[in-house]
Amino acid sequence: MNVSFRWAAVAALAALSPLTALMSPGAVAQEPIELSMWLDVTNGPDEADCIERVAIDSYNALGNGSMVKVTQQANSWDATKTALAGGAGPDLVGTPGPSFAMQLALAGQLAPLDEAAAEFGWDGIFAPNSLNLGKVDGKLYAIPSEIETLVLYYNKTLFEENGWTAPTTIDEMMTLSQTIADAGIIPFAHVNAEWRPANEWFVGEFLNHGAGPEMVYKALIGEVPWTDPAFVAPMETLATMQANGWFSGGLDRYYTGTFAEAGSMLGEGEAAMKIEGTWFLSDAPNYFGEEAGNSNELGWVPMPSTDGTVSYTLGIGQTYSVNANSEHPKEAAQFLGHYFSPAIQAALLSECGLANAPVDLSKEDLSGVDPMLAEINASLNEAYAANNYGYTTWTFWPPESETYLIEEVEKVWAGDVTVEDYLAGHQEKFDAERAAGAAPPVPAR
Repeated sequence: MNVSFRWAAVAALAALSPLTALMSPGAVAQEPIELSMWLDVTNGPDEADCIERVAIDSYNALGNGSMVKVTQQANSWDATKTALAGGAGPDLVGTPGPSFAMQLALAGQLAPLDEAAAEFGWDGIFAPNSLNLGKVDGKLYAIPSEIETLVLYYNKTLFEENGWTAPTTIDEMMTLSQTIADAGIIPFAHVNAEWRPANEWFVGEFLNHGAGPEMVYKALIGEVPWTDPAFVAPMETLATMQANGWFSGGLDRYYTGTFAEAGSMLGEGEAAMKIEGTWFLSDAPNYFGEEAGNSNELGWVPMPSTDGTVSYTLGIGQTYSVNANSEHPKEAAQFLGHYFSPAIQAALLSECGLANAPVDLSKEDLSGVDPMLAEINASLNEAYAANNYGYTTWTFWPPESETYLIEEVEKVWAGDVTVEDYLAGHQEKFDAERAAGAAPPVPAR
């Protein structure tokens, strides 16, 4: 996927032109069609409020015959799955990633978007091949949003005070974690009470950076098994970290802590590090610096690897689709054309701190972006261009295999299942889904 940030002003105009073309005096005179959309507020309402102001209010102001009504709610993904299964749900469907969207598409709960893509010229707006991540059986069902990666964040002030150096290898990270624990500080601020799929952040990072992106690629295309020793070793390392109580002080706190509590642990120096995605940066000011009531500074380094080689996992953090049962699929797709226009994507990035979709953005549009986010995104771009990127589970794994990784790893951490048996079970799920054609596309390296 080309994740460059270049675009021309004409692209923004072209993105909006289909919306203008659909406006007519008759449509304006009639009562506008109301489209429903649910926005998640698990991390607080500020982000959802910003999305409403930037993307929804601007659409509703067009007066083109339809308008979007937003409902803010916590755990909107769980609510969405339940509603769709019952034949209901919002017109505009958001998911946490392509693998989740594939699950809905295979269940017949999403409407195909191929006609809308052609009408609105999405191939000319999105980076080459990026729309393929939303296809199932050759049809487009989901629009990829929020390019992201994961890195190792750390309390830079705490590190400097203790003379610690950010690790570059997994062995260095393990040694440092023991040093941190011996100092009475929790090595990692990790929790999953509000989002059980947080488990896959760590599983995916250790698979990619432990075995290496090339090995993960070969496993995704079926050339090597997931039971290969190259995958066993890093998963055993991850299990050791949990057994040592290095994630928030133990499994009990890992399973009950909130993201706000974890962020505060890192910002206040109760914990030293955090493996998380670029999405964390939108909340970081709540935990670091003047706004958080401390003088601590956040730092970051690439996720450590077995041999110190730097790479970044490539992820699509969210997708948007149209409900198969929507009474207004054309109008819903019209809104998606607005939402994913370069102009709106640039505003969501600069004003809301929301990671952008794979559309081209100019340097001017990135001028208001958090410097750390811009730096990480630039590093991801370079890694992609050098074919040195890994694979996030929610983007490149089949849905049932992804769910297995998320849920069954807790049995490994509890000591009830061995890593070997865990990976063997994953292999069984993975083989069945690949045979059934349920695996997302994986670009050739």
